[in-house]
Amino acid sequence: MSALALARSLALAGAAVVAFASCSAPPKPLLGPDAPSPSPSRALPAGAVWVTSGPLAHGDEGTPVLVGALGASPGFGRHATPEEIAALDIDVAPDGAGLPLGSGTASEGAPIYAARCAHCHGAAGEGGPADRLVGGVGTLTSAQPLLTTGSFWPYATTLFDYLRRAMPYDSPGSLSANEVYALTAFLLEGSGVIAAEARLDAASLPALRMPNRDGFESAWPPGKP
Repeated sequence: MSALALARSLALAGAAVVAFASCSAPPKPLLGPDAPSPSPSRALPAGAVWVTSGPLAHGDEGTPVLVGALGASPGFGRHATPEEIAALDIDVAPDGAGLPLGSGTASEGAPIYAARCAHCHGAAGEGGPADRLVGGVGTLTSAQPLLTTGSFWPYATTLFDYLRRAMPYDSPGSLSANEVYALTAFLLEGSGVIAAEARLDAASLPALRMPNRDGFESAWPPGKP
């Protein structure tokens, strides 16, 4: 929490106490132009924060508390290491930016899926306790649309990104890049998006055109401010 956030939290807490205090005189505000000013002998450096505490309900100035200079560290925690940041900086954009080295095919993904995914999503991605993942291509305009990663999602790279960050449910982030490419291929092959022998990597995956690519409208179309 930053010094400013801490100051605001303490100020709000103090305001709540004041609001419920029994008093004959109106309380002085904690913040704003009418807030009590500290005496000149307690002047602060530029950018410092005062939080007023004490018997404000009785019109007293209270006791100013120096929380810390704005922008300064409150002294909690530590800086993340480059390795820790890199481990979390794994998002993949629709155009494939951020895809790692590695590759995989549907046949390579089949045993990984059986071991890590089938207990929730069914033996072939047909669904189980969790959602169905394959099939449904061409059903979105029918009376019973089937929304899956193959029929609904507009970018194949989004499937890779989600598998890599959030799956398996019991151990997200535990799959290697090769395993994620292979699982992505397994699911896309199950929906008929790619051929069984197709190998996906950082070049071929973003080149895929998903069946529902044109089924979405951008919230920021060209020319929109």
